[in-house]
Amino acid sequence: MKQISLLPDKNLSELGDIESWCIEQEYTFVIGVDEAGRGPLAGPVYAGAVALFLDKLDQPWVGKLNDSKKLKEEARHESYTQIKENALAFAVASSDEKEIDEINILQASLLAMKRAVEDVVQQVGREPDCVFVDGNKEIDVTYNQETLIKGDSRSRSIAAGSILAKTDRDLLLQEMDKTWPEYGFASHKGYGTKKHREAIKEHGPCLHHRLSFAGVREHLDRLRETPNP
Repeated sequence: MKQISLLPDKNLSELGDIESWCIEQEYTFVIGVDEAGRGPLAGPVYAGAVALFLDKLDQPWVGKLNDSKKLKEEARHESYTQIKENALAFAVASSDEKEIDEINILQASLLAMKRAVEDVVQQVGREPDCVFVDGNKEIDVTYNQETLIKGDSRSRSIAAGSILAKTDRDLLLQEMDKTWPEYGFASHKGYGTKKHREAIKEHGPCLHHRLSFAGVREHLDRLRETPNP
């Protein structure tokens, strides 16, 4: 696996600093990738990968990109649309509940990010100059990559990936809520809130729950594979 390291004398801590550094290196194709949904008790983990046009970073919509958790829902959906309309390439991939239980949530998250990155590479048709991965764990790709702690607050490409991943995952959980309303998926998005844990205790887990997670595995004897009629 090829590696690069950002220059140690660079303070690349502000949002957009990573892309500015890439322009200094004369890079033309970089990918930012982030995941959404590692912590919940239910639903897949999603990953979003985005390649922005590095010669168009002065466009107003790019300046609004930020960590998806810091954006209000309306702003997040606006950015979601702009990314899909204006990015060089983008992809969203996932790892479902069964895969999470089989290989653990960390490996499932890394696998989802790998899938999203490979999709973007295929769209563009050439090897990226670098892949910037949110967090401190590398993904299994052969391209130059750099892991970035709090990357979604430092790289607009990673921030864009986080927006796609969170938005698509939230939409899925809203759909799940229509079939399994007793769990409240639309409100907590699968996270282990008090109400969600109480619902699992009352009704038993459903097929969308992560059966290896504490708070779920204690109730496997009441696993439900079909919703109430």
